[in-house]
Amino acid sequence: MNNIKQVFSIKDLENLCGIKAHTIRIWEKRYNLLSPDRTETNIRTYNLKSLQKLLNVTYLVNSGYKISRISKLNEEEINEYVRSIVSDTSTKNQAINSFKIAMLNYDLELFLGTYEQLERKRNFRQIFTDVFIPLLKEIGLLWQTDTISPAHEHFVTNLIKQKLLLNIEKLQYIKPSKTDKAFILFLPENEIHELGLLYINYEILLQGYRAIYLGPSIPLDSLPNMLTFHENTIFVSYFTIKPEKDNVSKYVENFNELICKDRISEFWMLGKQIMHISKSSAPNHRYFESISSLITEL
Repeated sequence: MNNIKQVFSIKDLENLCGIKAHTIRIWEKRYNLLSPDRTETNIRTYNLKSLQKLLNVTYLVNSGYKISRISKLNEEEINEYVRSIVSDTSTKNQAINSFKIAMLNYDLELFLGTYEQLERKRNFRQIFTDVFIPLLKEIGLLWQTDTISPAHEHFVTNLIKQKLLLNIEKLQYIKPSKTDKAFILFLPENEIHELGLLYINYEILLQGYRAIYLGPSIPLDSLPNMLTFHENTIFVSYFTIKPEKDNVSKYVENFNELICKDRISEFWMLGKQIMHISKSSAPNHRYFESISSLITEL
């Protein structure tokens, strides 16, 4: 259990709860909301119980409750208020908080229990777009600010990946209803960030198209033989960190040279690295700013 993060700075709380450190200090002083410990140099530190309480308090404040009223409640009453106001429109915020606590505590049971609660009221598409995507964005910011470690990030992203794979498998048993085009999904060599591409694969299958998911780190020269899969093949890739910005335009050129020398195939691209591409007028190139914008084209 030594790898569980138990002590948090006020900056950690600010990052995790979205409440400014200045406001947290006011709540402590005026309402005695939290009781931080102090280091030898008089720096505030908070335990996991304080974090959980602040996450619930933040949820109530965002739901319209006055902090003066919340401060008069004990922790069990705060928890009860949170449970009582959870509804279809607000569940996602509480779920994101639960997933963050599960991540910090490496708590598999909490993750699975929270997911099961969501599943009772939402389909997988709604869970992924309404909860997992905002959660992943927050996790990225938390990692950048050193609030969490790479181990935290990998723990929760691998659990999300498992849910994606389970839901993709269900769709793979259904015969495609649309046969006018098919999709080949892959990531460039040394690119391993595949959650976004996996979700696109889910959406393609959900729309009734045929798809082959090749996964991460695929060499370009292994792709030409995929053209036999369908006479109208669309390649889809997600550039998160690879190719690097100085090489990404050349990578797209190499795709055309290798894949399109005998037959033109469309190439759909997403990810932050596409901003570094010298946009060509090639009619087979499509650049998408988001997953949702690509989905509208299916």
